[in-house]
This record gives sequence, C-alpha cells and structure tokens, in this order.
Amino acid sequence: MKRLRTLAPLAAAVLALTGCAMAGTAGGSQATLDPSAKPSGSITVWSWDAAATALKRLATQYQSSHPGTTVKVVDVGYDNAYDKLSVGLQAGTGLPDVVTMETDHTPGYLSQFPKGFADLTPVVGSRKADFDPSKWAASVDASGAIRAVPWDSGTVGLFYRSDYLQAAGVDPADLGTWDKLVSAGERIKAATGHTLVTTDVSTGGLFQMLLQQQGQGLFDAKGRITVSSPEAVDALSLEKELNDRGLLKNVKGWDARVTSAKNGDSAVTPEAVWWIATLTGEAPELSGKYGVAELPAFSAGSARTSNSGGSELAVPAQAKNPQLAASFVAFALADRANQVSMMKKDGLFPSYLPALKDQLFRAPDPYFGGQKVYALFADQTAKIPPIAYTSDNAKATDIVGAAVSASVLGGKDPRAALQDAAKQIATATGRDIAR
Repeated sequence: MKRLRTLAPLAAAVLALTGCAMAGTAGGSQATLDPSAKPSGSITVWSWDAAATALKRLATQYQSSHPGTTVKVVDVGYDNAYDKLSVGLQAGTGLPDVVTMETDHTPGYLSQFPKGFADLTPVVGSRKADFDPSKWAASVDASGAIRAVPWDSGTVGLFYRSDYLQAAGVDPADLGTWDKLVSAGERIKAATGHTLVTTDVSTGGLFQMLLQQQGQGLFDAKGRITVSSPEAVDALSLEKELNDRGLLKNVKGWDARVTSAKNGDSAVTPEAVWWIATLTGEAPELSGKYGVAELPAFSAGSARTSNSGGSELAVPAQAKNPQLAASFVAFALADRANQVSMMKKDGLFPSYLPALKDQLFRAPDPYFGGQKVYALFADQTAKIPPIAYTSDNAKATDIVGAAVSASVLGGKDPRAALQDAAKQIATATGRDIAR
C-alpha cells in the first residue's frame, strides 16, 4: 500500500513507541490452529482505505460460503492504525481478530512482540512457494513460523518518458545497467533539458530500493548492521553520481514528487507498480507518453527489480476467534480469484504468485501506448530479493536518510558517510556492525 511512503515519520514514531514495550508482554493464548476445523462465530478485522473496501467485499463473500460466520471489517484509518496496534500489543488487550500491517512495519512488531501474533503455519505454511519471497521473508519470526500473510507487493520497475527517450535517440531496451542509464541520462538532458530522476533524497527511499535490488537491507539475517557494506556503497555512489552530473532533481515530500511527474521534470522514475495508479489518476494528460522497463541491473545477470511498499494481514494472539480469523485471512490472500478481484477493483497488486498468471495481468494498457505493463511487474515479483529486517529498522532509516543527504547533497564521500551511519546505528541500537 503506497501510503507507507508519505507517512514515514509517523511510522518511525510509532515503532519507537513499540520499542519501549517489554518484548513478549503483549500476549494472549498461543492457540494451535487446525486447518481442517469448520470456522464459526464472528471476527473483527482492522484495515484502512482501499484495503478496507476490498476486505468488506470479501467478507460478504466469505459469509455466504461459510454459513454461521460473521466478518466485520472496520476502517480504522491509517493515522490511527499503528497507534491502536501498538497500544493493544503493549496492553495485551483491545485488539481485533485480524489486523493490517505494512511490510516495513511487520518485522519490527514480530521482533518486539514475539508472543503477540498467532502462528499461521498450520494454515498457510505449505504455501510458501506461492508468495512473493521478499514478503514471506518479512512475515516470519526468528523460528521461521509464519506470523503474517503477505497481501500486496510493491514490485519495482523503471517508468520512463518515451517521448524524452525518443528525442534523445535512446532505446529503452539498451538501458540494461545503471551505467548505461546514467550515460543515456546525459544524452537525454542534452537533447531535452530534463533531468534523469526526481527523488526526495532525505528519505533515503531510493538508496534503500537500490540496496534491496542487490539483496541487502540495513541489517543482515543475524541482526548485524550492513549499511556500510560494499553493496550499500555502490547504491549511494550511484545516487551521488546522478546528482554530481546534474541528472537528479531533489524534491521534498510525496506531493512534490507527483507534481514533478506531472510537470515532466525528469525522464525516468524507478518506482513500484502502484505508480501506475498515481500516473493515471494524477496525470491523465500524459497518456501515451510513458513506458515501463525492468530496473537497470548493477551487473550483468543480477536482479532487475526491488520492492517499495506492500502489506500483510496478521492474527493477534489475543484474537477471540483465531480459527475463523486464520480461515478468513487464507480465503482473502491465498486464493487466486480473490486476489485477482482485489487487483481489478481496488488496485492491490498481489503477493500471491498464482494470481499473477491471470489474463488480467496480460492486458495492454492504452496509457502506456498499449504496453502490457502489468505483465512486466507480474514476471518480476517472484524475483524480488528478500532482505532481513529488525525491530531497529525505523531508527536505522532515520540515520541512513541523513547520511544519504550528507553524501548526495553535501558531497561527503559515500563510504565515509555510510561508515559514520553504521557507527551511529550501533550506538543507538547496541547492535554489531557486519564486517
């Protein structure tokens, strides 16, 4: 769900609150789920915006096919969702049977509250191969138990202004590596006067996207700090090079990014599949002027996608009816037809890989000149590199954002900036720096 990008400061504040709780105090009985049990009774589900709308529709369908059940979906609003979740987990009471969490938040909650969520392994554990591997990795606890079910993915591609590339004589098929894109960016600027990329440097969002493309996060699987790794240096060096060559337009905030796209400031946008809805909704006048390609690779044969955004459904351990809750979650998220319907009606791009084989994702899109844009994202989703998360991702993100700004905008050497960031994260979290 794309709102993650626009409310990152709130997310960091909420996770900081969560971090103050005593791990494991947010209990509830750890019920063992029986996948063969007949669900009955009632549950309450918390979500927001389009996600809540989708779940309300599926709740009606579920009730029709499961007599004797009632599923109540409550739109708690994004601004309130994490406050309510954090307070409920700390208190050990007050939460519903099912909650929505974004992917960036999930690992932190699982780490801080290891007894806070039901083990869904008996219900969906055998379906691991059916889900986006990067989302699955973010949804399991330290023991490998699945504590949340992936919902939608933020598969990343390279959106490009086809008219700008054409004016510069650039073939998008030739943009297979970042080095080639940077070189093409100089030709595009010379021919059109436009920069190559618009981004908000201060968030560190582009940096983390480039880092995950290389299969790394801010921490490794052992919880060690990896923000000064060779891959991180490569990511930051690329972003700094774009700025040093006059190919990067720095803006502040989500609205400014959208305005920049509408104004046609830059030639390409590395962003998630949900950027399609942003363009078609906010800039209909640009229809026919966009295309999409895979992300350029860092080296031949390496990953050509990443992730930005997405969410999961989880069952709190304090759920009054965990059996029905787990059944409904599986019905909504581990079902091809239901996932396709949420894409078609609500714009939620599935993490459930069988759904991506539907013909819906092979349809030409007139906005993109008839290109089958969703097919590109569908083909890349299973290839998103999984990364490790910790409960300290929010703290690290703030520090990394400052380091990225210091290097890209302030001219600091990328390696030195990231080494300093790693030391700051170590001091703030008590974690070791990976060597």
